[in-house]
Order: sequence, then structure tokens, then C-alpha cells
Amino acid sequence: MLEKHLDFRHDFRGDTIHSSTIQIMDDLGVVDDFLSRPHQRETGNRAVTDDGEMLLADYGVLNIKYPFIAYMPQWELLDYVTSQARKYDTFRLLMGAEVTGLLRDGDRVAGLRYRHDGAEHEVRAALTVAADGRHSRVRVAAGLEVRSFGAPMDLLWFRLSRKPSDPDRSFARLSPGQMLALIHRDSYWQTAYVVPKEAAGDWFRTDIKALRERLERLLPWLDGRSAELDSWDDVSRLDVRLDRVRRWYRPGLLAIGDAAHAMSVVGGVGVNLAVQDAVAAANILVGPLRRGRLRTRHLAAVQRRRLPATVLTQRLQRTIQNRFLVPLLAGKTGGRPPKLLRALFRIGPFQRAKARLIAVGFRPERANRLTPVP
Repeated sequence: MLEKHLDFRHDFRGDTIHSSTIQIMDDLGVVDDFLSRPHQRETGNRAVTDDGEMLLADYGVLNIKYPFIAYMPQWELLDYVTSQARKYDTFRLLMGAEVTGLLRDGDRVAGLRYRHDGAEHEVRAALTVAADGRHSRVRVAAGLEVRSFGAPMDLLWFRLSRKPSDPDRSFARLSPGQMLALIHRDSYWQTAYVVPKEAAGDWFRTDIKALRERLERLLPWLDGRSAELDSWDDVSRLDVRLDRVRRWYRPGLLAIGDAAHAMSVVGGVGVNLAVQDAVAAANILVGPLRRGRLRTRHLAAVQRRRLPATVLTQRLQRTIQNRFLVPLLAGKTGGRPPKLLRALFRIGPFQRAKARLIAVGFRPERANRLTPVP
């Protein structure tokens, strides 16, 4: 496994671990150990509008083993997964290794070229997996065609200190023309201020005081803590994308996660879709790999299994972006869904369906269950 950074201690966007991923940890027999890692549990998603608080999704109504989501910094997740993988003699993780190209054997991808400690290296493999994110160099080198659906927003991503008197849960703050998401991380808030994509770059040419003033108006209990943002150096811009590779594979290569389908921030499902891809790939490919008979049709089977859930999730994200976020950021709505829709989602079956889509998804995978491919 090649990782271009020297460590995982970076503020990633994907911090939401959903019920489906926690269930996979249970399948693998490590769930108690996994949940001992620093995280905050939420049995629902809440939003605060100018008119008061509303419950967006209630996971407590679900009849599942883990009716909650966990907010866990992604470095904690990556540290944990790699620590478990190191228990296998055949696992090797090389940090600070940057992919520079693909090795080919005719039309088949036969491995990678990479740079490490200033020297060029090669690694040959029966299967190369591109799991290098939305800016995947591997998928570019492989010539995988990407279909982009666009996203109307980006995130301004930063930290603010947290006091014991602050709200005790993660939540979203909605107001006409503004949206703010706050992730409870015990001693601080990981904060995302949502801005229209076309205006995102303009923010960094203004005085940081403009952002501070908005934060204090949205969250009066900050009581001056926005001054912790000393300059724009304390703020990162996260490029929100929504796209999908038309074909996730080439002979000898498979793309999964954001390398195959970049997800919008809506619902915080990106990490969980990536984990589902990985589990499905393992279930389908382990047999052919062990027998030394991996074929391109096996890689196609992974896409066939995961594509429907990916398409449905992205369609739902696009609908929410266009019907809710665009009007909200334009100041045309205060952040509350129409009264009829709110009433509908309070009805039991609809309430459970909404919560299940977020917590479990359209097609959850289970670990250690092999899916035979003829």
C-alpha cells in the first residue's frame, strides 16, 4: 500500500462513520476495539434554523444493531485500519510514496512506478487498486473517463475551540444565504462554512473579519472565539465534487471510493461508500486472486455490484443540492423543508426510510461473505 503523505494527521473532510461501516467492524470481530477510538456518537442529525431546532434524521427508530453514527477524525480511522492490517505478514504500508505512473504488460496494468525518498521505484502486482481519492493520479494514468455532475458549493474548513457550556452534539446551523456544519470533537469544533462554488475563491481576497462576523451572528455563544481565525492561513478550501468514472476498471486495475466516484458532502456518505466498495471488492476478488485466475470480468463484477447504490446515492445528493442547498445559499429559504414534507417524514415508515438511507445506504455490504463469480 502506497501513501503519499508521511502520516495520516490531516484534516480530511470525511469524518462520518455510519452504521453500515460499524457493522462491518463487527463482522470482522473488532468493533469494540474500533469504538474505543476517540469519537462522538450521534443518534440523530439536527439542524438549528432561525426558527429553532429540527431533527433531520432519527437513527433511534431503526431496528439495527448500531442505531447511531460516529464522528471520528479520518486519521483515527486510517490509523486503526492500518494497525489491524499490520497484523498480517503480507501487508506493507509505505508512507511518503508518490505514484508517478503505471507499469503495463501489453494492454494490462502490471503495477506502479513511485517516488520514495527521492528515488524512483517500481512495484509489480496482479491487481492494482486505485484508492487515491477524487484527484486520483492512478485513474488519470489509466485513462478512466470521468463524468462530472457538478456541485454548487465548496467548504471553508477550520477549527474553533469548544467550551463545556457549548452545545453537546454535532449540528448544522442554517440561515437564509448561509449554512454552517459543526462537528463535535470534544476540545474543538471542526467547522465547515458552506459557500457557493463560484464565490469560494473570492473569500480569500477579503478581510478574514467578514467570516468572523458571520460566525458570531450565526453562533452568538461563540462570544468572540471567531478571533481564533487569525488569517486565511487558518482556513482551508475544500473542493466539493460529484462525479463518476464510466468504467471503474482496466485489465489489472480497479478504482474504488472517490477514485471511482467522488461524492458530494451531502449526507457525509463518502467514507462509507468507499468502505462498501472495498468490502465488495474483497468478497468478489479474493477467490480468483488466491487461485491466480483473476480476470477482467471479476473486476467488472465489482462495478456491477456497487454501481446501483452509487448512482442512487449521487442522484439523491444532486436532488438535495439543487432543491435545497442552492435556494438556501441564494437566500430564498430559511433552511426548513416545506411543511408538507416535514409532516410526511414524521410518519413512521417514511421516518425510518429516511434514517436508513443515511445510516445504512442503498446496498450495505457484509464482510467475510464471498460472492462467487461464474
